[in-house]
Amino acid sequence: MTQQALMLAKTVSEEMLQTIRENPDKLYFPFFGEGDNILKNGIRLDRVMFTVPGTDFKIYWYGFLIALGILIAMIYGFRKMKTVGIDPDRATDAVIGGVIGAVVGARLYYVIFSLGNYTNADGGLDFRGIINVRDGGLAIYGGLIGAILVGGIIAKIRKLKLTALLDVVGPCFLIGQAVGRWGNFFNVEAFGSNTTLPWGMMSARTIQYLADNYDTIALNSGVTVDYNLPVHPCFLYESIWCLIGFVLLNLYLKHRKFDGEVFLMYIGWYGLGRFFIEGLRTDSLYFGKIRVSQLVAGACVLAAIILILVFRGAVRRAGDYKLFCDTDTSKEQLGEYVIYEEMNSKKKELRQKIKDAKANGESTAELEKELDNIKSEYSKKIDELKTTKNKHTEKAEEETYNNIVEESDDGEEDMTAIDGESISEDEAQDEIPEKDDKQEEENNVQDN
Repeated sequence: MTQQALMLAKTVSEEMLQTIRENPDKLYFPFFGEGDNILKNGIRLDRVMFTVPGTDFKIYWYGFLIALGILIAMIYGFRKMKTVGIDPDRATDAVIGGVIGAVVGARLYYVIFSLGNYTNADGGLDFRGIINVRDGGLAIYGGLIGAILVGGIIAKIRKLKLTALLDVVGPCFLIGQAVGRWGNFFNVEAFGSNTTLPWGMMSARTIQYLADNYDTIALNSGVTVDYNLPVHPCFLYESIWCLIGFVLLNLYLKHRKFDGEVFLMYIGWYGLGRFFIEGLRTDSLYFGKIRVSQLVAGACVLAAIILILVFRGAVRRAGDYKLFCDTDTSKEQLGEYVIYEEMNSKKKELRQKIKDAKANGESTAELEKELDNIKSEYSKKIDELKTTKNKHTEKAEEETYNNIVEESDDGEEDMTAIDGESISEDEAQDEIPEKDDKQEEENNVQDN
C-alpha cells in the first residue's frame, strides 16, 4: 500500500495530533481497538529508570534491560552447558570475556557506520561521545563478532570445545536480544515506516524524527514517510521473533547432529527475521545505498544454510562422528567439575556444623580436622579420575595397535621360496608351470 493509500485509508485526527504534540513523554497507539483504552490514551514513558540517591547518576531503562537480558541469558547458559559437555567453571572466563567483547564490538560496529555523528567541529573524533553508550548506539552484529572473538580466544586457552560452547551461546543471544530490545521501547527508537495496523505507534518523538529526516529517508530507502501517521514498532517484531527462535532452538539442542549446528541455526534464524524487519526501519545504517544490517542478515542466512548442509553431509559420510559431550575429554572435564562441586558442598556443610557447634559450646576439633582433609580428598579423587582415564586411553591405544597388526597380517600375502627367493604364493603358481615346461624340454633333448 502506498503512502497516499495509507492516508486515504486512515488518518489521525487533528485533535489527536495536538494531544500527542502536547505530551512528549507519552507513546500512543491511535488505531488500537474501538473506543478509549490505555494504548489509545497514551503510555507515559521515562527513559530514566531511577536516579541513585544522593547523586545525579541516572540508571536508564535501556541499560537496565540489556543487563537483565544478559543476566537471564547467563543463568540459562550455565544450566545448559553440561548438556553439550562443557564444564561451567571452565566456561566462566570465556563468558565474562564474551560479554565484554560483545559490548565493545557492538559499540565499535555502530560508530564505524555512523562516524558523522561522532566528529567534532574541527573534523576530529569525539572520543567522549564514542565511549558514551548510555544514550544507545549498539549494533547486534558487532556484538556477535566481539563476543565470539574474545570469548573464543579464552575458550581456546581454557581447552574448551568452542563449537559446543556456541550451541549454548546461540539461544543465549536470542534471550538477550528479546529482552534488550525493549530498551528501544523506552527510548522510542528502532521504529519503522508508516503503518495503519492496530499496533502502529506514535509519539512526539516519531513525529519529530520523521519530519527532520523526511528527505534522507526518501533518498536512502525510496520510502516516503508521513510524520502524521503511526509507525511500525520494529523492536517489538524483533523481540517476538527472537523469543520464538529461542523456544525452537532450546527444544532442538539435544537433537543436534554436530557441534555448532544450533549456533548456525541461530545465525540463520536471526538473519532471516532481521532481513525483513530491517527493510521496515527508517534509522538503518547505510553503506552507500545498501542497508548494512540487511546485507549482513542475508549473507548470514545463506552462510548458515550452506554450512549446515555441508557439515551434516560430512557427519553422515564419517559415520562415527561423536558430539563433544560423548568424548573422553568432555567426560574428564565434567568429572572434575562434579568432584569440585561435591567438595564445595561438603565444605559448606562442615562450616555450618562448626558454626552451630561453636554456638552450642561444643568441641569443633574433629569437624575442623575433617574440613582440613577435604583438600587432600579432592586431590586424591582427581588423581583417581586421571588414572582411570589413562587406563582407558592405554586400553584404547592397545586395541588400535592390535587392529592395525591384524589388518597388516590379513593383508600380507603368503610367501613361497623358489630357487632361494621369497615370492608371493600367486607368483609361485605362475612360476611353477614355467619350470615344468623347461624340465620337459630338457627331458626331450635327452631322449633325442
